[in-house]
Amino acid sequence: MQTISKLSNFTLVGLFLSILIPMTTFGEPQPIILAFGDSLTAGFGVGIEESYPSRLEELLKKNGFPHKVINAGVSGDTTAGGLRRINWLMKQNPQIVILELGANDALRGLPIPAMESNLSDIIEICKKQNSKVLLVGMKAPPNYGEEYSKEFEKTFQKLAKKLKTPLVPFLLEGVAAKREYNQGDGIHPTSEGYKIVVKTVWEYLKPML
Repeated sequence: MQTISKLSNFTLVGLFLSILIPMTTFGEPQPIILAFGDSLTAGFGVGIEESYPSRLEELLKKNGFPHKVINAGVSGDTTAGGLRRINWLMKQNPQIVILELGANDALRGLPIPAMESNLSDIIEICKKQNSKVLLVGMKAPPNYGEEYSKEFEKTFQKLAKKLKTPLVPFLLEGVAAKREYNQGDGIHPTSEGYKIVVKTVWEYLKPML
C-alpha cells in the first residue's frame, strides 16, 4: 500500500508538471521580427500574403520557429522617414529588425552621407533596445552616374562592418532586371519574384534565430 501511495504521489506530481509546462510555454510572449522598409517590404503591387514578410512568416513556421513577422513597410519611405518612425515601431520589442531602406534615397539622388547617418542611427536605436539587426543592401540605378552607384552600394557594406551587423548584400539578387520576376515598372517584384526575395532574406536571417 505504501509503494502504491508513493507511486500515486509521483504520478500526480508528473501530471501537475505536464500541465504546468505547457501553460508556462504558452504564456511566453511570441518573438517578433520587424520587417522595416519601403515598398519592397510592404509588397507594392501584390497581395499582402504575397509580400516577402508574409512569406517569411510561413517559412519560419515550416521550420519550427514561433516568430511573428510584422510588416512595417511604407511605400516611398526614405531613410529619413524611417528614422522618424523607428522609435514608435520599437514599442513592439522585436527580437530582430530587418532593415530595408535606401532605395528611395537612391531614386531621388539624395546625399549618401545623409543616408548613411540615418541608417546608422536606426541601427543604434534598435541595438539599444537589444534587438538584432539584419541590414539589407540595395543597388542604385545608373541615373546619377557610376560614382554615386558605387558609393551607394559600399555604404551598406561599410555600415555592416562598422556596426557589426549581418548584411544581405542585395535584396533583389536574382530578381532585378529580370522581366519575368518584375512588375511593369521594372522595380517591384511580382508574386513569383517575392518567392526568390524571401529565400534570399532567409539565407541570412536563419543564423540569427
